[in-house]
Amino acid sequence: MKTVTRIALVFLAFIAVSCQPRLALKDKHTVVFYNVENLFDTLDNPHKTDNEFMPVEPKNWNTTRYRQKLSDLARVISSVDTVELPVLVGLAEVENDRVLQDLVAEPLLHDANYSIVWEEGPDVRGIDCALLYRPDCFRVDKVENIEIEIDSLPRFKTRDILYASGWLGNDYLHVFVNHWPSRRGGVDDSEPKRIEAARVLREKVDLVFNTDPKANIIVMGDMNDEPANRSLLDVLKALPNNKMPGEKQLVNLMYDEFNDGDGSYSYRGDWSMLDNIIVSSNLLKEQKGYNTSLDNGFIFHQKFMEYVNSSGQISPNRTYGRSYYGGISDHFPVYVTFE
Repeated sequence: MKTVTRIALVFLAFIAVSCQPRLALKDKHTVVFYNVENLFDTLDNPHKTDNEFMPVEPKNWNTTRYRQKLSDLARVISSVDTVELPVLVGLAEVENDRVLQDLVAEPLLHDANYSIVWEEGPDVRGIDCALLYRPDCFRVDKVENIEIEIDSLPRFKTRDILYASGWLGNDYLHVFVNHWPSRRGGVDDSEPKRIEAARVLREKVDLVFNTDPKANIIVMGDMNDEPANRSLLDVLKALPNNKMPGEKQLVNLMYDEFNDGDGSYSYRGDWSMLDNIIVSSNLLKEQKGYNTSLDNGFIFHQKFMEYVNSSGQISPNRTYGRSYYGGISDHFPVYVTFE
């Protein structure tokens, strides 16, 4: 059985479920997803193809640049909610628990005392999904890495889906963090891989619903597909956020951003809504406990996260292109607020 790395002291398992915010008592909490674009350390992992992020390689990834990226990422995460640090932060493209420990130790994130859920996955480059959580707010109960296997491509390896469930206040919450197969080779040719990821995820979601039709579920991640693509709309059945869903249904809170032409990722001036936050219908009901609304999914960006080209086009200021660019990430984070 695989071992899950949880960077937390044993006594955190017995922490009180009441949530004490960082500054003053607040009724609003924030959940963030962020593809942090190749958060690698500078050490070689002989079991992964991470050589391009060695100091001696052409990208010249070194300690100074690594530390700058950590500082910049912490600035982004801490800026999403300026009142209290996010309760949950899902991440994609992290190499290992070492980079996560370094990230949560950054001064701007230190007050949250973030704990970490992460496990080494099968991706050949060594990038995985992870979850940061505030142990004063969220008490982890179960963790699982969900493998995506494609029978027709037995040698194909992609990122596992990270699942964590536990108590947020008095509410039991199921969280799925995703990074689906890329569009490399063309959107259409690569689509079956993302459809399979969506099928696996929907199967797990249905298992949760079968146990509890009113389950509180958050699905977040870089799906490498947009809300109207088959994988999300037809297979995962993540509905547009234009009307209240029924029981055991999912809603994509980023659908209206997509309809407005906005996105979390830009390629040659074209925006794509690749990063999604999806919730179950129970989290949209006005009831005792935490809930949100259909219009509470947002893309987060500020000027310090942007790159503006000579034509005035804005895009996420990425760390790498053909060379070192010095930016933060090629994605903007997405987030949802709960009250």
